[in-house]
Amino acid sequence: MADAAVTVIGGGVIGLAIAAELTQRHSPVFLLERNPRYGQETSARNSEVIHAGIYYPQGSLKARLCVEGRELLYTLCEKHGVPHQRITKVITATKKEEEGELERLYAAATSNGAPIERLTAARVSAMEPNITTVGGLLSPSTGIISAHGLMDYFYHAIRERGGEVQMHCTVVGLDRVSDGYRVSIREGAEVSSFTTEWVVNAAGLEADTIAALAGIDVDAAGYRIHYCKGSYFALPASMNGVVQRLVYPVPTKHSLGVHAVLDLGGRLKFGPDVEYLPDRIQNYTVDPSKRAIFAESVRRILPMVKDEDLTPDMSGIRPKTQAKGDPVRDFAITHETARGLPGLINLVGMESPGLTASPAIARYVAGMIAA
Repeated sequence: MADAAVTVIGGGVIGLAIAAELTQRHSPVFLLERNPRYGQETSARNSEVIHAGIYYPQGSLKARLCVEGRELLYTLCEKHGVPHQRITKVITATKKEEEGELERLYAAATSNGAPIERLTAARVSAMEPNITTVGGLLSPSTGIISAHGLMDYFYHAIRERGGEVQMHCTVVGLDRVSDGYRVSIREGAEVSSFTTEWVVNAAGLEADTIAALAGIDVDAAGYRIHYCKGSYFALPASMNGVVQRLVYPVPTKHSLGVHAVLDLGGRLKFGPDVEYLPDRIQNYTVDPSKRAIFAESVRRILPMVKDEDLTPDMSGIRPKTQAKGDPVRDFAITHETARGLPGLINLVGMESPGLTASPAIARYVAGMIAA
């Protein structure tokens, strides 16, 4: 008999959500995290937006799980006191040529099940008098959340249901055995191993590394992770209140664009940009020399902002499976039976809207294990 029923690798918000879900059905459930604390990488370094599900291709996992996860997340937050606010969002067209893109977004949102409203320029200006607009869309179900508060909830749920969470624990081996998998782990200078019936790879920035340990050719599988950094700049507290909700420009081909994001304290920051890193070093420094470029992007929607108003804030790294210039790809959530690895579920390329979708992703994975 295996030592664990299910082992989840990766203690970001998705791994935590999965482990919390699985502890309701399986025992024991192990969660392994290489850092000193859960959620220290991508999950702690993002805009903390509850996304509506507007931008993703119809029928994609991103669209389906975002819409389902959004409603599960609001219910969870209200039931368990996780700090959040249904702040809403305006997508603004800043010139006539962008109005066609608004119509495309309206149709996409409607097909995905994301509530959406058309706004005239006058209505946008009445709601957000400081932004540039020729018309826009209102997303009434977009919100903001405390990512740390959400992860704390999942962590405590795991522990209360008998799950085991191990920090400072790096997976160094993953081998198929008769009753599942042998997982080798390094804790400090010590290497040990245990067996588990199921392995769920939710390792985020290292999801391809874990898949490779199981013998998968990550390039052939399309699992190679590309580190894509996104930086943010913030306005001073004296400028709080220049917008009342999230404000996004019309997106470009490869990005949603630098947008205005409010946190739960009313602080306003702008980002993220898109910077593919040439290697896998986790560099979170925000380059101050980007300020002028950021300011130019910000003035597209908020013309009052001057270069000197912006200060470097935070950055995060997205685990993308598409290389620079490639089309956006969907989540990869795969039970690897076709590769001769039953009992291994890989989650790769879990970028936005991963936080929003996390409770729905957890249910999706639980369903794969129950099947």
